[in-house]
This record gives sequence, C-alpha cells and structure tokens, in this order.
Amino acid sequence: MVENTYLIRGAAILGGEAEDLLIRGGVIAERGKGPVAGDATVVDAAGLVALPGMVDVHTHLREPGREDAETVETGTRAAALGGFTAVHAMANSNPVADTAGVVEQVHSLGRASGWVDVRPVGAVTVGLAGEQLAELGAMADSRAQVRMFSDDGICVHDPVLMRRALEYVKAFDGVVAQHAQEPRLTAGAQMNEGAVSAVLGLAGWPAVAEESIIARDVLLAQHVGSRLHICHVSTAGSVEIVRWAKARGINVTAEVTPHHLILTDELVRSYDPVYKVNPPLRTNADVQALREGLADGTIDVVGTDHAPHPSEHKECEWAQAAMGMTGLETALSVVQETMIETGLMTWADFARVTSFTPARIGRVEDQGRPLEKGEPANVILVDPAARWTVDPHKMATMGRNSPFKGKELPGSVVATFFKGHPTVLDGRLNTPYRYPGAVEAPAGTVSGA
Repeated sequence: MVENTYLIRGAAILGGEAEDLLIRGGVIAERGKGPVAGDATVVDAAGLVALPGMVDVHTHLREPGREDAETVETGTRAAALGGFTAVHAMANSNPVADTAGVVEQVHSLGRASGWVDVRPVGAVTVGLAGEQLAELGAMADSRAQVRMFSDDGICVHDPVLMRRALEYVKAFDGVVAQHAQEPRLTAGAQMNEGAVSAVLGLAGWPAVAEESIIARDVLLAQHVGSRLHICHVSTAGSVEIVRWAKARGINVTAEVTPHHLILTDELVRSYDPVYKVNPPLRTNADVQALREGLADGTIDVVGTDHAPHPSEHKECEWAQAAMGMTGLETALSVVQETMIETGLMTWADFARVTSFTPARIGRVEDQGRPLEKGEPANVILVDPAARWTVDPHKMATMGRNSPFKGKELPGSVVATFFKGHPTVLDGRLNTPYRYPGAVEAPAGTVSGA
C-alpha cells in the first residue's frame, strides 16, 4: 500500500451514477468504473453519495481570546465531522482580526490543526467599532491572503464607511460581507417583531432593520462597482431585495443559515435561550421564502454562522443570554431535510450552495472544485439514508448550544478527505492532514477522536 492512495469504490457522484474515485498524492487521479490501483486503500462507498468538501463562508472559531467557547482545533474538528474542508473564520475574536498579525495567527493555527483549510475573515473597521477602516490591504497582502472582510455581529451602519470599504477591496478582488442590522431599529430587541413577540412581551426585531441595510448596500455596491455579500439573510423581504438587485446586474451574493431554513419564532414561546440568535428566528412565511430563494439561486450559499458559547452564557434568563447557535455538525443534515427531501434541490444543487459557490465567493481556489481527474481531492462521502439523534455532548465543538438537541435528522458524513487525506473515516475523526514541513504535535497531544 502506498501512503495517501485511496480508491473510493462505487459512490454516487453528486447523487448520480455510481463510479470510483482514485485519490493519489492529494488529487483525484482517476474517475470512472473500475480503475485499477492495487496499491490503494479501498473505501467501500456503495450506497453513499460523493460530494466536494463543503466550504463555510461564516464560522466563529472564537480563537484568539475566547478559548472558553471554542478553539481553532475544536472548531475545525467539528467542521471535518460535518463534511467541511474549508471554513472562513469570522473576525470578532479578542483581539479582533483587524490586522495582518491577527489574521496570520488564525491562519497558522488552522494549518497547525490540519483538519480543514482555515481562511480568516478580516474586520472591516478597527475593533469592529465602525469608526475607521481596518488594515484591509495589509490583511490582503499577508500570509493569510484575506479576501473576505466583515464586522459580523455588528453592522457597518455608516454609509460613507461602507462605501469606502467597498471601494477599497476592489483593488485585490475582495468582498465585504455585511451583517445587515440597522442598530437604531433593533435597540433592546430580543426576538422577531410580530405576533409572537407581542404575546410574549419581548421587544421586537423588525424585518425592516435587515431589509433597509441590504437595500442601501446593494445600491452602494452598484455605485462603486464592487462585490457585496449579505450574511445570514432571514426575511422574505430580504430575499426580494436581493432578487431585485441581481436582476439589475448588481454584484451581490447572499447566504442563509441552516437554522433559518427550518426554525421559526414560535419556538421562542419556550423561553429557551438556545433559540436566541442574531438575526432572530422569523415566521414560517419567511422560512418558506428562504427555501424558495435558495432553490432558485437568489440566495447563493448556505453559511452555518456556527456560534458556540460557554454553557453559562446560554443557561440563563432569556434577556441575559448570548445570541448564537452551533451549526457545523448539523448543517448537512438540516439542508438535506429542508431542501433535498422536500424535492426543492438535488445533491448536485447541494454541492453548488455548500461548496462550489462558497469557494468562489471567498476566492478559495483549491476548494469547491469538480470531482474530476486532476482536481484537488477534497471529497466527502455521505450516507443519505442514515438517521441520527442530535446530542450536543457528543459533538466535537465545545459549544453545547445546538437548537436541534434531541431532534432526529437525516444523512451523515461517513468520510472526509482533505487534500487527499482522510480526516474522517467511518463517521469518526481519523488524523489531521500535515502540511509539508509542519512541526508534529507535541507528545501527549490528542490528534484523533
């Protein structure tokens, strides 16, 4: 047997006809029926679907500074188990990723971990304060080669500053990812503004707070001729604005989270803080509009907005609880349930919204590639017939704040190949990929499950 040579036997490529994939030296060496490789480790994939590794445009890894919530190591383990081979790490760490030094630190931590490709997202403004632009050019020129910038968690609400950011990133083909939330319309807001908030007596978060910023920013992007990405779209009105902008040729892309495809504000009646998230859970009409928008291409990608928190930040009164949900290990299953099992999408469509397009938006050249000869071997194998019950305490992420606790979901990741190396086998962590020249982990460090 030659190291790093694997023969995936009988997988349904993108949910289509069963074929074999021969992986050697980090690339797909052959694709077809019956390639011969006597030196390969054979992976029986009968009944499994082969897909390109998923790419998340919206992940919170918390490190540096919030290692009590998550680390690059734990977060990327969760990502590998969830079928991801690349994640974009948001900038709201402590210190904020607003300098070349911090994004290079996150990039180095990702390479040292070796579970997935970690692409740091740079902050748009210094300290996420919304007062002056961060070192966008320096972060773009750094070893991390940042191409996505966001103050996610906080809206870049100053239109002049947003215009300058959009103009600046044009120089290196970057993109500004906007957290669309007009702060003056959401002061003190606790949940979606609507019938349920009125009954519960909780301060409402109106849909127009999101929609007004999206409307403003697509016009700014059109004016300066720049790329704009909208984070976690959550309302039917937002879908319509993005559809309007695309019809006019404005260079805008948008994402939806798995939880906004399935959960509604009715769940807040329980007062369980696990359902507190930003943007808030909306109505069933919004959920249906989001599904339709993802199916017809108005919404380009699924982004997890994986947001782990320490238990004490969630196991408290609703008003005091942190906003956010985990999502890396449940994303595939939720999208399968809401989009594939409903007939709205195929597995080929799934690959488009979770791999091909996210990689293009983030400018990750060796991810989101076709499963063809000569392409990088970032591949996952999925069992679409599997059923499993979510237990947050059995997950790799440090966050226990999954809104799907106790829920049975379809589909499971059986294997994840990152750069041709199996980081996940038989649904369990295997070993991380080691970059050439990388220093081995110190003795005693756990590298597997």
